[in-house]
Amino acid sequence: MYSQAEENYLKTIYALEKNFSNEVSTNLIAGKVKTKASSVTDMLKKLAKKDLVVYKKYQGVYLTEHGRLSALEVIRKHRLWECFLVQKLQFNWDEVHDIAEQLEHVKSEALINKLDAFLKFPKLDPHGDPIPDAHGRTILNKTISIIDMKIGSAGIFVGVKDSSASFLQYLNKKNLALGDKIKVIDIEPYDNSYHIETKTHRLVITNSVAENLYLKNVK
Repeated sequence: MYSQAEENYLKTIYALEKNFSNEVSTNLIAGKVKTKASSVTDMLKKLAKKDLVVYKKYQGVYLTEHGRLSALEVIRKHRLWECFLVQKLQFNWDEVHDIAEQLEHVKSEALINKLDAFLKFPKLDPHGDPIPDAHGRTILNKTISIIDMKIGSAGIFVGVKDSSASFLQYLNKKNLALGDKIKVIDIEPYDNSYHIETKTHRLVITNSVAENLYLKNVK
């Protein structure tokens, strides 16, 4: 049984490890959790004593296998609650993250397993992120971002890199939703903006927006 703060640190380190091949620095973690590096060091020492991380002074930290599975357990709960909030309580996809941040710390394994079964064992959350199963396994979700697509190619919009409420609200305004078929019509040389087409409309998105949209079954 770990505290809410400990679980948040494990989840943060797991996310950072996906972007950095070496140990994650305390400064990177401090930036994510918005606290002082000295406070991060104190927490890492606590996690190391519980065999959740390997911490090397002045070098950084990485998760042990036990720590990785514990992080995935928190992520599993978060994403299952997001599915429940969207599918069963009709929340919008831009409203659920903060609520799920609170619900992910529920300790009952029986409750989470029943929630998983109630939702019919979803593989992806409302933002297209894979949901770990009870053993920490996730499906291999082969996707590419729009910036890796050529003019004339098309695919199904299945996920976002940025799941912040502000970005999701932007997509709502642009009438873009998961499941849409998106085709790249043109790429503007001046600013690398993308002209895209869905079943219902055409629009122009910036390069940074295109980088945040993931598609599969691209042809």
